[in-house]
Amino acid sequence: MAAGSVVMWLGLPVAWLYLASRVSSSSRPSFALYVLVLAAIALSVAAMGKLLGMLDRAYGRLAGTAPPPARAAWLRSMRDDRTRRRSTVLDVVMAWSVGLALLAFAIWFFVFAGSSLPS
Repeated sequence: MAAGSVVMWLGLPVAWLYLASRVSSSSRPSFALYVLVLAAIALSVAAMGKLLGMLDRAYGRLAGTAPPPARAAWLRSMRDDRTRRRSTVLDVVMAWSVGLALLAFAIWFFVFAGSSLPS
């Protein structure tokens, strides 16, 4: 799941941008290519998220930690709110991957990006 999250946040966008750079015949591609790449990234990230969710549910079934079936909110009593849902492996992996991605962006932005202001 950790490798899948890295592929989802880094691999898929880079792959689509690389593919678009190979498809484009000029250094100034059309606006349609930008929209196509943006839509392709969004759809492939959503599909990867679904795949990771299926993997997490399969792991939960194999490990015996699958959550009980969810009940609709209007069927639960107010006392049901006391039960707390346990974190799954995917919850932990995604929280760490998003945190590391934000840290990497902050380091790049403040250390390596440089300033666009005239000096």
